[in-house]
Amino acid sequence: MIRWRRARLAAAREETPTARTLIFDVEDWPGHLAGQHVDVRLTAPDGYTAQRSYSLATTEGVELTVEGLPDGEVSPYLVGELAVGDEIELRGPVGGWFVWRPGTAPVLLVAGGSGIVPLMAMIRARRKAGSAAPFQLVYSVRTPDARYYGDELDRPEQGLSVTHLYTRVEPRRRIGKEDLPGPGPDVFVCGPTGFVEAVADLLLDLGHDPARIRTERFGG
Repeated sequence: MIRWRRARLAAAREETPTARTLIFDVEDWPGHLAGQHVDVRLTAPDGYTAQRSYSLATTEGVELTVEGLPDGEVSPYLVGELAVGDEIELRGPVGGWFVWRPGTAPVLLVAGGSGIVPLMAMIRARRKAGSAAPFQLVYSVRTPDARYYGDELDRPEQGLSVTHLYTRVEPRRRIGKEDLPGPGPDVFVCGPTGFVEAVADLLLDLGHDPARIRTERFGG
């Protein structure tokens, strides 16, 4: 059984004007795979608890990137109030299907908004492993300043191609068939439910094998 662990915030950095990357020290952390996530639990002084799931952004330690949602119960605290040295509770790692293990097969990653987080963990895991597997990332986001990991993704990396599509600045672009390759790679898609469903339909129309398309979604 996966148990709750105390996690102390060791460092933090602003990722975008509304998102924050949090790096935790977690005692006896068992390690995890690229694509897995954790459950975060906050407990108020009156005993009320709130719990949300967040993807891990790297396989080297416990690192989360959290988007602050105005109506959220957990994210506003994590983004706006949690200070270095403060503790929260984590449970994980969780999930064993939406994961990438180092190999040689080509990989297509398709991210919508904050859905980049587990896919970034895969990119970083590829780099750490010295894998020669070709990676292609298609990242749809509203505006350039809403990108996560912008400096890192802008650096050239052998075997990794990155395409950004912006939906709220000219020329406005939503993902289409012309942005995706044909069948061949293993595919990971993460983002809001509507985005993931639209991308999955495009991939199927292009002839991708459904068994090689893995999706993770959030929101209604």
